[in-house]
Amino acid sequence: MSLSHLGPDGSARMVDVGAKPVTERSAVAEGAVRMSAAAFELVRTDAVEKGDVLGVARLAGIQAAKRTAELIPLCHTLGLDQIDVSASLDPALPGVRVVAAVRTAARTGVEMEALTAVAVACLTVYDMVKSADRGMFIEAIRLIHKTGGRSGEYSATDRAG
Repeated sequence: MSLSHLGPDGSARMVDVGAKPVTERSAVAEGAVRMSAAAFELVRTDAVEKGDVLGVARLAGIQAAKRTAELIPLCHTLGLDQIDVSASLDPALPGVRVVAAVRTAARTGVEMEALTAVAVACLTVYDMVKSADRGMFIEAIRLIHKTGGRSGEYSATDRAG
């Protein structure tokens, strides 16, 4: 299997997508922040000193998706048509679940934008709640669905193992 981000000499390079057709592309990613019951209660009751944890995390995720090419060296800069980030309480963790959906018409996919949105939203939850629980876990960040492009559709449920 050849890696498209490696040049003939083995050095990293940005893939030339200029000859690829523009197609509709979308990606959905998810992740979670697991925290103590006490920290969860602070978030649930909107009693965190820094303010609205879920709202700020959502906005941070949107901002991160738009700036992915600045953070991931070999990502293409994309004009994104839609970014939807949700951050919701999950008492089963206890903690916060984050889901990001990104859509565009482009020559390359938006998986990295969706994953970056989730990662930064989770980091924002950690930053806002760390005074109550420094032992939080950021976990299970993964691509759960993508459409478009040469490789077509992918769903995490399709993966064996």
